[in-house]
Amino acid sequence: MSTSAQSSRSVIKAVYANEVSEGVGARVRRSIGSSELRKLSPFLMLDHATVKKGAGFPDHPHRGQTTVSYQIEGMFQHEDFLGNKGFLNPGDVQWMTAGRGIMHSEMPYFDPDPSKAVNSVGMQLWIDLPSDQKFIEPSYQEKKAEDIPTIHPQDGIEITIISGESHGTKGFVRPVGGCWYFNFRLQKPGASVYQTLPQGWTSFLYIISGKVQVGDDSKIYDKYNTLVLSSQEGQEGVQFTRPEGEEGEETRFILVAGQPLDQPVVQYGPFVVNTQRQAMEAISDFRMGRNGFEKAVGWESEIGKISGP
Repeated sequence: MSTSAQSSRSVIKAVYANEVSEGVGARVRRSIGSSELRKLSPFLMLDHATVKKGAGFPDHPHRGQTTVSYQIEGMFQHEDFLGNKGFLNPGDVQWMTAGRGIMHSEMPYFDPDPSKAVNSVGMQLWIDLPSDQKFIEPSYQEKKAEDIPTIHPQDGIEITIISGESHGTKGFVRPVGGCWYFNFRLQKPGASVYQTLPQGWTSFLYIISGKVQVGDDSKIYDKYNTLVLSSQEGQEGVQFTRPEGEEGEETRFILVAGQPLDQPVVQYGPFVVNTQRQAMEAISDFRMGRNGFEKAVGWESEIGKISGP
């Protein structure tokens, strides 16, 4: 491995993302937010979702967090009560800041030609908002794959910079409750790369396919594992290597880093606040259509109606 491995972050916890049911008929591999990895500030939840026809995430509310959706395969749609509509193809990214309140629907889209229709597969990350920004106005942003920089710092290495900076190239400016977010592809056995990260930030990777080694550790980690990384002083980044002789599927993973928040987290379903009282107020506000949820009263999305397979 590279000599940079001497200052590389290391794996301090590995969590396998077991598949569970979520939404209506959807299957998700959840790691962050599961019983094995409940607290990882500022991150609240990480889902690797597979959504088939007749399944999805119809109309539901949020408060107090930002969600980042990254499409891997197939197509996905978004619609919210502010009038925002989005359509994600592979490689597209959606940032939604719920703030004081939003209601939306997230549903797969299938090509009318059955021979071209594929399941929707994507990653969704929930990021906590700082307490003083929990009740800002909601916002929605979308980035198409062709507008997201992809670099090849060396042979066999591809890095898509969704947000943050890698090897001198900057990606999307992180919004409120944002993070650094990269998609790595190690395209041949032995490929190795070092990525710098901000000092003191929480960081993790999730392996979508293939196998990877981290730092100077010889241990090999397989797909569907979330690896939480150390953040000791002097560890300016992290070294990744596709094992020598690993001729199987391509090594692909996301690497995410965010500034930890020194605040309590009270989560009640889709509402993420700082106190029990705020959680009860969120439930009441949504039911009564007030304090950010006025437009939720009687609102129904066009895309959220579940149809059979």
